[in-house]
Amino acid sequence: MPRIHFLDVTNRDGVQTARTGLSKFGKTMVNFYLGRLGIAQSEIGFPFLFHEVPYVRAQVALAEAGAFGDLRLSGWCRGVPGDVEKSVPLGLKHYNLSISTSDYMIQNKFRGKLDRGAIIREMTAAVRAAKAGGAETVGVNAEDGSRTDDGFLTEFALAARDAGADRVRYCDTIGGDTPDRIRERFAKLASATGMPIETHCHNDLGLAVANSVSGALGDLEAGQDAWINTCINGIGERAGNADLLSTILAFEHGFGLSETLPGGSGFGDPVDLSWARRFALWASYALNQPLPHNQVGVGRNAFAHESGIHADGALKDHGNYELYDERTLGPFPADWHDRSGRVVLTGEYGGKAGFHHVIHNLGVEVASADEDLVFQLVQLTNAMTGRPLTDDELRLIAGYPRQLALLFPGHLG
Repeated sequence: MPRIHFLDVTNRDGVQTARTGLSKFGKTMVNFYLGRLGIAQSEIGFPFLFHEVPYVRAQVALAEAGAFGDLRLSGWCRGVPGDVEKSVPLGLKHYNLSISTSDYMIQNKFRGKLDRGAIIREMTAAVRAAKAGGAETVGVNAEDGSRTDDGFLTEFALAARDAGADRVRYCDTIGGDTPDRIRERFAKLASATGMPIETHCHNDLGLAVANSVSGALGDLEAGQDAWINTCINGIGERAGNADLLSTILAFEHGFGLSETLPGGSGFGDPVDLSWARRFALWASYALNQPLPHNQVGVGRNAFAHESGIHADGALKDHGNYELYDERTLGPFPADWHDRSGRVVLTGEYGGKAGFHHVIHNLGVEVASADEDLVFQLVQLTNAMTGRPLTDDELRLIAGYPRQLALLFPGHLG
């Protein structure tokens, strides 16, 4: 039975958002929250870049220690062997390899440096390099897939499959696809290749979630698993990517959707939405991007009623005017650092007294042998993020100090 899986790209496409940024520790927290939600895979970043190396090593160690639950970690590389060969020593087991496929980009991006034949040769060589390096799964990204004609898209996907790829990512890079079109293309491509086609939808027309759901339905119709790319709070380049929570809720509560899932298909991984609000509010804080009041599920107005008719109906039974129970999304965080009035914090310039006070009042246990290391990590992570640490961040630091120390090579005494 084909199943639905989520592959979140916040730590790759999301952090490329203009006028924002996320520290390496912040990217670590994204993986922590994705693991708590039960998301299948996180595209953690660019393992071939020198400044990502300590971060990737720390993520691999944290995953091995159980900090992220069953979350799988994948690296994004350009679809060329050189990127893969730089990445292999870091120990990642999953990859997505990306190269442009549309005639538009061949002409206007590559400008004669690559043609269709060269694109396939580079991509297949990269897939083989990843598999030879021990990769368990490899996805191949058709950048600008929505502007790539059916014939070459199929040729590209079949070549990827024959080289050992496990999925093809269809990228609606400029966000121009529409639900009916993308569903038809996914069903056709998945049937022709006998492999899952992964959605990667941008929101330039406000259709990223709708297109992601429709593309996934095309996969399922063809008897293939559906893999859906998302970002927390819908962040991403330009108008953003498909919002993680909105896409999950669409499958859980969209009218008629359960009837359209062939053979009783459903989520392939247990999703725990009780972490949804903590993750969304943390991301808004860490990225310094306020949530719109009408943000699905987590905006301050998502369950607010004022109109007389609506208020009356909601007071009688919230189901009169609400599609799903807001309690399923978990509590809004009430973090230590956000308290009003007198508060003692711990961070970059804090001392042991403040550190002990905060840790004790959070009920966090720190092994005596690790106390100095945890204290130093609190200082270093606060210096890295430039903002007060949240309760979940402090708990992760206290729970996995030796793995997190890999984020700071040469900085710990």
